[in-house]
Amino acid sequence: MNESSTVDARGLSCPQPVVETKKAMNVYGRGKIEVLVDTVTSRENVSRLARKQGWEVSSEELPDGGFKVTITKA
Repeated sequence: MNESSTVDARGLSCPQPVVETKKAMNVYGRGKIEVLVDTVTSRENVSRLARKQGWEVSSEELPDGGFKVTITKA
């Protein structure tokens, strides 16, 4: 089963974006999770967590500011 979820961590200060991402990773275990953050630091911290847990990571800057970090695991 391929799960997909979005974590909106915009406006949250560290370490909350990482905590919320970790919760979603634990719930779904695999699939695709899109994490919305509004700082470079949050983007880097979420990306680092996902890579350490064996997830593939890509990110893009959003037109309205902030970033979308997409993490996937088969």
